[in-house]
Amino acid sequence: MAKIEIYTKPMCPYCIRAKALLDKKKARYSETNAFMNAAKRREMNDRSGRNTFPQIFIDNKHIGGCDELMALEARGGLDPLLAA
Repeated sequence: MAKIEIYTKPMCPYCIRAKALLDKKKARYSETNAFMNAAKRREMNDRSGRNTFPQIFIDNKHIGGCDELMALEARGGLDPLLAA
């Protein structure tokens, strides 16, 4: 089973959309609210090179944000990563 990590912030529509897709796939993920936690936000920035939410990692590989996750799903690349 793939290790999925997602950095989020409250009430973020992109975070909600990304989590909804992962929930639909019945994928287990760990969610870190990095919005008000400076250390976690710095960790997210260091890992992803980005400052926007969400930031998604599958097996420590940076997938990107919601748009990248949706594009990965559209081209059939998400399921193989989740099955790993």
